[in-house]
Amino acid sequence: LSTTEAEYICLSQALRTVTVLIRFFKELASKIKSFRYTKPEFKCTAFEDNNGAIELAKAEKFRPRTKHINIKYHHFKQAVRIKEIFIRKVDTKEQLADIGTKPLDAKTFEYLRKLLIGW
Repeated sequence: LSTTEAEYICLSQALRTVTVLIRFFKELASKIKSFRYTKPEFKCTAFEDNNGAIELAKAEKFRPRTKHINIKYHHFKQAVRIKEIFIRKVDTKEQLADIGTKPLDAKTFEYLRKLLIGW
């Protein structure tokens, strides 16, 4: 499993719930007839630190090196295409998810903990 593939699958898993929630909130907003204000737009921004995973998420076509990735992991690409989901690059040093997924030295752990919870 390449790093790009692992990151892409992880991104897909995270966005699986998001796409369901976006659809749910859109349907809920369409059912409210007496809503006096403009209906809210539902969008999501996902932060990714792997350039290959970002490129794969935004790519319109499959590439020969990535065509083996199971089709079930590509479910969010349409939402990216119609701009309901945005994939943004985050520097590896700023990736808050690393605090729960990687072994970190004390300095990095304390830095990410401060960003996450403020102490």
